[in-house]
Amino acid sequence: MNKKLQYISQGQTSEEQLDNIRKALEGGCNWIQLRFKNAPELQLYTLAEYTKKLCDVNNATFIINDNVHLAKEIHADGVHLGLSDMKVEEARTILGYEKIIGGTANTIEDVLQRIEEKCDYIGLGPFQYTVTKENLSPVLGLEGYTSILNKLNTENIKIPIYAIGGITLENTENILKTGIHGIAVSGLITESKNPVQLINDLNKKLYATI
Repeated sequence: MNKKLQYISQGQTSEEQLDNIRKALEGGCNWIQLRFKNAPELQLYTLAEYTKKLCDVNNATFIINDNVHLAKEIHADGVHLGLSDMKVEEARTILGYEKIIGGTANTIEDVLQRIEEKCDYIGLGPFQYTVTKENLSPVLGLEGYTSILNKLNTENIKIPIYAIGGITLENTENILKTGIHGIAVSGLITESKNPVQLINDLNKKLYATI
């Protein structure tokens, strides 16, 4: 799993969601997570179908937030599960082992739980305060990431971990120094006036060590 930049979709309507997803893809982001909480079922299905087509055309990974059955029905690349969502084992039974299953974590205990559950990647955060998500978990900051990654390294545990929550172009480099594999962003791309330049600059930092 060498992709290092994830875009988590935003928008109050399907049209806004699709516009923002298209903007991220055209800017060069090759991993999309569709997150459209509380959307009517048919509306979400239609949006997911359109997003799948866009991701296929752009050779991008397509992950659906939370909805395992929808991910299976439209042949998405996988699903991302929060700590209170469906259990990873159950999702794996539904999706099979060829699909990607990611999981949210906030603490070292969460991370170890996700590893035990055999997640393919972990979204660890929040890095700092963000208005994107309600009921925010305690922020980790650079110190939190460093502590967790050091513990994993000590145990020689390897799994792709993505930082999430309040990430900017300016703090990306310092986040990567903690040992984080990549970053997941939402508002940063959504609100950008020049997403092509932004995503290009992010990728330069993310892949600088390759």
